[in-house]
Amino acid sequence: MAKLVECVPNFSEGRRPEVLDAICAAITSVDGITLLDKEMDADHNRAVVTFVGHPNVVVDAAFLGYQKAAELIDMQTHTGEHPRMGACDVCPFIPLSDVTIEDAIELANKLGKRVGEELQIPVYLYEDARTKASRRNLAKVRQGEYEGIRDSIETDPARKPDYGPAKMNLKAGSTAIGVRFPLVAFNVYLDTNKKWIADKIADAVRSLKGGYRFVKALGFEIKERDQVQISMNLVEYTKTPIFRVVETIKSEAARYGVNVTSSEVIGLVPNDAMLDVGEFYLRLENFSKAQVLEEKLREAGAYGGAGSGESFYDEVASSSPAPGGGSVAASAGALGAALSAMVCRLTVGKKKYAGVKDELTDVRDKADKLREELTKLIDTDKEAFNRVMDAFGLPKSTDEEQAARTEAIQTATKGAASVPLTVMKKSLEVLSLAETVAAKGNENSITDAGVAALMASAAVEGAGYNVRINLTSIDDKGFAANLQSEVASIRKETEAAAVRVKELVESKL
Repeated sequence: MAKLVECVPNFSEGRRPEVLDAICAAITSVDGITLLDKEMDADHNRAVVTFVGHPNVVVDAAFLGYQKAAELIDMQTHTGEHPRMGACDVCPFIPLSDVTIEDAIELANKLGKRVGEELQIPVYLYEDARTKASRRNLAKVRQGEYEGIRDSIETDPARKPDYGPAKMNLKAGSTAIGVRFPLVAFNVYLDTNKKWIADKIADAVRSLKGGYRFVKALGFEIKERDQVQISMNLVEYTKTPIFRVVETIKSEAARYGVNVTSSEVIGLVPNDAMLDVGEFYLRLENFSKAQVLEEKLREAGAYGGAGSGESFYDEVASSSPAPGGGSVAASAGALGAALSAMVCRLTVGKKKYAGVKDELTDVRDKADKLREELTKLIDTDKEAFNRVMDAFGLPKSTDEEQAARTEAIQTATKGAASVPLTVMKKSLEVLSLAETVAAKGNENSITDAGVAALMASAAVEGAGYNVRINLTSIDDKGFAANLQSEVASIRKETEAAAVRVKELVESKL
């Protein structure tokens, strides 16, 4: 998959659409940037913009957004319900595809340096990009807001920014730049205009007041609706899901004789977060996002079929050397994971297997995750091979070009060896799950568990071939020896587990 980073700058402007349009135009003037969403709120006087792009271009786009905001927004006259410290108040990077947290932290630092030096705006790094433990929490960084930071930045050492001057930019303010997990910005409305009730309920769910660890919440009065609102950021929706927070708010509201009237999502929301809500309220059994039509279409697209008319099998059968054996091995591992998950779904909910419901539910979820990861590795392996071919195509007319080409070939070949090693590791995990399924799953599906194990075993062996063939071209003997050792260890574990599963299957036939 292509490298992709999401950036979600929040601007202190929610009442002038022309200003937001100008900021978005500046951001999207950079080639390769896709604007996904923009939202404004007049009461909060705040806008949230979401865009994505390759790591090479997102910093330029974000910087242009900062530059335009500094030009058009004056924090000396800004008012609004939402806490704020600058024209571009906060700018998080979220790694999406083939980008690590470390990569995103590097982007945050690059942007921070440019904003600080070129725009003379004080920059504080927060969350995963923080340089101080006290700056993990954005609320701590923004404490006192624009006015408080303005009055203390020059005298309080704790207010010294990570980049830029230790002096407030009176017009543009200061800013926080960070790296974080995809969050859900979520608001709940109550049928009352008493802000103290919203404050009490916000305190009940927010982390800093002893509520849910991954929830940030504040109460607001929304005058135009004559209602109050609990405004939240669910910073890790996988650990504190939306439905759990909503149910708590409903329970707390009932104590004060008020009700939840509606809710809203601000900006974009991960698909998994909404699927969790649907599964909870519909009381779905054995549900997986693999049952969602759009997810199936997306998955089909990953194989090259949903847009080109060419299936993964057609690509493998073509004269192109990639996708080849490494991608096929990853595909085999993904199929093993899919079969393991299927047997779990045919087991969970059956009275006869009530005793293993929790265990096989956990196995099902792990198998679904491994299937997704191995499916992505189909393309990753292809891309790794193509990088090797690209390196061989580099110029070699001079000594310098020859040296650069040799280094590029070695780096790409190491990558081409590392990808199938990852396939081996994940396929061994699939085999372990298949063993559990064979031992405790629905006996009517014992052969499916057996085939899952066979596919996982084939994936390990096939990926192992690809690691070993690449090692023959690597000059770094220490690197090659380490990978060779890992391959041998994984193969040994796989052989033992495969024998155990075969004996289990044969005993139940």
